[in-house]
This record gives sequence, C-alpha cells and structure tokens, in this order.
Amino acid sequence: MVRERQGASFGDETLSAGSTGLVVFDMLECYRSPIEEAGTLPNVVRLVQACRANGLPIFFARADHRADGRDYAITMSDTNPGFVPWGPSNLPPTVPPHGSGSPLLLPLREFEMSEKDFDIPKHRWSAFAGTALDITLRSLGISTILLVGGSTHVGVASTAYAARDMDYQVTVVRDGCHGFKEQREFFLDKVFPRMCRVRTVDQVIAKIVP
Repeated sequence: MVRERQGASFGDETLSAGSTGLVVFDMLECYRSPIEEAGTLPNVVRLVQACRANGLPIFFARADHRADGRDYAITMSDTNPGFVPWGPSNLPPTVPPHGSGSPLLLPLREFEMSEKDFDIPKHRWSAFAGTALDITLRSLGISTILLVGGSTHVGVASTAYAARDMDYQVTVVRDGCHGFKEQREFFLDKVFPRMCRVRTVDQVIAKIVP
C-alpha cells in the first residue's frame, strides 16, 4: 500500500491554522543591526501579523546559553563566522556574548511576542536540538512549518534539515531569510528547493486560511 503523501499538490496547497506553524529563527535584539541591514524585518513582521490574524501559531526559536558557557557548543571549527582562522590572536570564545535572561536574547520588539506565542530557547543551531519544538508541534497537530530568520546557511538550514528528516513539510520563506549574501542565495536557489519548498512572503500569505 502506497502511503499518501501530504501536500503533494506541488505548491497549490493551502496553509491552515490547524496544520501550519511559523518558526522565527534567531531574530533577536542582539542581531538587530544585521537584520535591519538585510531588510527582512518588515517582511517577517507582515508574515507574523498574517499568521496571528488567521490563528497560525508562532514559535520564536532563540539562542539561549548560560552566561558561564557550560552549555556552549564545544565542536571545533577552522574559522570564526567571518571566516577568519582561529589562532593565538583570534581565540574561539568559551562563553556566549549574552547570557540567558539578557533582554538582548529576546525576539525583536516589532514582533510583539505574547503569551499566545511559543518561546523556544535553544542551545544549538537547529531549533529542534534539545528543545520542546518537536513535541509542541506534534501536540498541536502541526505538520507544516514556515521557516524564516537567519543565518540562512546555519540555523535555518540546520532546522530545515532536521524538520525534513522528521517528516515535516517545510516552506522556507525567501524574503524572510538573512545572512551572508553568497551563502544565502546558494541555499535558497540550489539547496532548499531540493529538500523543501521556497516561497516569498506574498506567496505564503496568499495561501493562509483560518
């Protein structure tokens, strides 16, 4: 017996309140400057408002580490985020720039996060790694996630890969993602279309129904 494939309409499906949720990844006060420079904030605010108006739940996945760094990632890499090699004059950090509880780790104030939204503190790149996201989505009957935020090639990609492997339907919202231009465009054009759907904010909003 062939299992029926959810959402096999190749882009013509609707996005309903009972089965779809919006995951906003690391759009935090500490990242305000690069987010504003990328120009994605108004787009995501508009999407958040459309989701709220139609009853789609919103999940704010946000970096959250102990100030002493005891839950910080210990995986070694060759360079820092700007691709400058680690070395004696450029040592890898052992504590986060902002500790848990800092107002700089809150979602951007423009989102007007409330108790109706879902706060998902995370300790690794993927919004699913060690968080309540998966169990919360499943308890709400959510099978499709809309994904925005950044960096596109880091946290958004990690979350999209994890969601895909857990059989969620994933739509990455192109004009709601930010990060380094070269990597962002490569993932949006050459990686994500192979593993999920890529749509604009306008295309997503047009498909939302209560």
